[in-house]
Amino acid sequence: MAIIDSKTGKVRKQYTLKELEEAAQLMRGYALVALAAAGSGHSGGTLSIMDVTAALYLHEANLDPEDAFWADRDRIFWSAGHKAPALYIGLGVAGFFNIEEVVTLRKLYSPFQGHPHWLKLRGVEASSGSLGQGLSVSVGDALAARLDRKNYRVYCIMGDGEQNEGQIWEAAMAAAHYRLDSLCGIVDVNGLQIDGYTKDVMNIEPIADKYRAFNWHVIEFDGHDMQQCLDAFAEAKTVKGRPTALLPRTIKGKGVSFMEDVAGWHGKCPNAEELAQALKELQEEAATL
Repeated sequence: MAIIDSKTGKVRKQYTLKELEEAAQLMRGYALVALAAAGSGHSGGTLSIMDVTAALYLHEANLDPEDAFWADRDRIFWSAGHKAPALYIGLGVAGFFNIEEVVTLRKLYSPFQGHPHWLKLRGVEASSGSLGQGLSVSVGDALAARLDRKNYRVYCIMGDGEQNEGQIWEAAMAAAHYRLDSLCGIVDVNGLQIDGYTKDVMNIEPIADKYRAFNWHVIEFDGHDMQQCLDAFAEAKTVKGRPTALLPRTIKGKGVSFMEDVAGWHGKCPNAEELAQALKELQEEAATL
């Protein structure tokens, strides 16, 4: 089924709920293949954010693959740059390039760098990877939209461990002060970071109350329930006068039994045997959708 995009005026596929769920599983598979081929990278967070990624790139965001820097496009900033495979897969399924090209992840001269490089790949809004900076960039872009009288939305994807960074909270304060209702911060709350559980490294809870205290509208939901993902994005669009924080509760390494909720898979990629097992599990899960 297709619809006419209200902003681009172009035909755009309208995914059903089941198609989005299936797409997220397929996207996990592509990401794992790319990570295995690279021999390095971040599996855990790439898998945990994939349902939200599918909802954002295939349903929510107004993008034009033929004109990556179209002035009225929605902006998606990946502050958590180590989740780059999810960004690349999102762009690929949205039509920015042949998704099979992601198998060159982290290879010399590949546009699919270990962390996003906006000069290398169309659709990447900003080079990122130094944690804590992306929300500030997003605040700046949302302010620019207001000054330019543009109606695009700005999305910023962050990790929950990233909330340890003080710059996040300076940006959160500024976003509320300037009443940036076009800004939607997305925190992948999977409970783990490179050194272990977030509650042990530097406890960020109650994260929802923290954002509320900074005068953000907060939406908590199951980040692996596609309908809840879509509902959260829809609600965020109705908020006026303040930014919105989406807090999807997710599982690090989602979809692969031996990766789920294991800190060791934060910055690790599967070998050939592990890849085969992971793809088998993803396929079995997809068959139940």
